[in-house]
Parts: sequence; C-alpha cells; structure tokens
Amino acid sequence: MTLQPWHSQVEQVRRAMRAGGAVTFDELLLVRDVAGRLARIEPPPDATPRPAAVLLLLYPQAGELHLPLTVRAGHLPTHKGQVALPGGSTDPGDDGPAATALREAEEELGIPPESVEVLGTLSSFYIPPSGFMITPVVGLSAAAPELRPHPGEVELAFSVPLRQLLDPATVVTEEWDMGGMKMQVPFFALEGQKVWGATAIVLSEFVARIRRVG
Repeated sequence: MTLQPWHSQVEQVRRAMRAGGAVTFDELLLVRDVAGRLARIEPPPDATPRPAAVLLLLYPQAGELHLPLTVRAGHLPTHKGQVALPGGSTDPGDDGPAATALREAEEELGIPPESVEVLGTLSSFYIPPSGFMITPVVGLSAAAPELRPHPGEVELAFSVPLRQLLDPATVVTEEWDMGGMKMQVPFFALEGQKVWGATAIVLSEFVARIRRVG
C-alpha cells in the first residue's frame, strides 16, 4: 500500500505532541514582539481569568494535512474580524479543555466531536483584552470535515495546509498603529489573511514543536 504524504505528517505531529517539554521563548521565532510578550503576561492579582479553549484540528485534504481557521463575525464584543481557531469560554458542564474545544468547534463549524482524536494540549496563556486563560487543544480527524460556519459567530471559514504554516515565507512583519503606538507586529500571512495575536501564539508554539522533531 502506498502511503499518502499526510500519513508521514500525522506521525510527525504525533511525535511532536508526545515529546512534551516547555517551548522556550527563543523557539517562538514568529511572535517575538507583540504576541510574544502577550503570551507571557500574568493575570492581575485581583483578576479571575476565565478558562477557555481552542481547537487546532488537523485532517487530510488534497493529500496533505490541513487545519481550519475562522474569521470572527464583525458584531462580536471581542476580537471581532480577527482570524481565530474555533473555540471559546468553558461552560460549567465541560469536562476539561478538550470538552470545551470540541463543543465550540461543533457550534462554530459543525465539526462532530466524535470525529476528533485528541492528541494533547499546548501551553495555556492569558489574554488581557478578554480576560481568558486559553488552553489550545490539538486534535486529528481521519477525514476532512464539512465546515459549516455558524452565521452568528463566524464570518468566514477556510482551510490552511500544514505545509504552508511551516514555511518561514508565510511570516511577515509590518508596522501597525496599536492604540496610538507604532509597533512591529509579526503575523502569519495565510490564504490572504493576517493571523496575529492569540492565534499566532498557538500556531507559533505548534510550529516550534513540529520543528523539534524534524
């Protein structure tokens, strides 16, 4: 039997998730500035961070692994119009981050939870604008899901090849006006979208873990 390229990608991802160990700042080459500092901000002493989770889902499509990203609806109270992984805040009935991530992925994109094999989690981090403590969950689906964006939450859903995410050429830095301050902001340029902030933090750690295992 001839193996498709995505089979070797799956094994690479499994090795990366099994390897464990904290990812150092120097490994996060793609988020050295705004996102890199943001990932290391501790919640204020009087704050009660709200637990949340996102799903980084991998699945075979066109012979290689892909992952879905969304553009958040413009009317949402936080992070509107930004590119994101499916996810959201934890409900009282959720049994851990994986349950939250799978529930939210079903709500936002119609991905059946039972179709996802959970491979593990990445580092949790705090997001000041929303007060979320986010835990990224990495999952694998044996087949490409039909993405059905929820019109109340998702403006657009699109699929990105893992190969493209791993390509250093997708990393771009621009000068942005951030609250009246000029800052150099690194982001992933994927499918015509600028992926920065919290989502870039998650993708950057995932890329670092993949690169560790070659």
